[in-house]
Amino acid sequence: MIRVAAAIIENEQGLLLIARRRPEKSQGGLWEFPGGKLEEGESPEACLRRELMEEMGIEIAVEKRFGVNEHSYGAIRIQLTAYEAKLVAGDIKLIDHDEYRWAQKERLADYSFAPADIKFVAMLMQG
Repeated sequence: MIRVAAAIIENEQGLLLIARRRPEKSQGGLWEFPGGKLEEGESPEACLRRELMEEMGIEIAVEKRFGVNEHSYGAIRIQLTAYEAKLVAGDIKLIDHDEYRWAQKERLADYSFAPADIKFVAMLMQG
């Protein structure tokens, strides 16, 4: 099983950061909460800080665990752990994504999310 972490980043206006995967990537064209795969011996929190710096050029503060979802993409099974986080510094520069948005929680259903993220979308929309 591949361990993956995702950051649910909320700004001062209560909007959430979502990003669309580049078309050539797996799950290309689908939206997700940014994050990535944990490296050997890495904590989910450290993974998120590293991945958000590498993929978006931003520094985040990881706050608390939001939830866990296990999902199978055919032969690949992932365990996705989401954490609430805040943007601390930096301007978003896209590397692994082709677009990002600050989205209202109530409008998350308007976006086509990667299957592993859908559980978190539902949890956020329920409040």
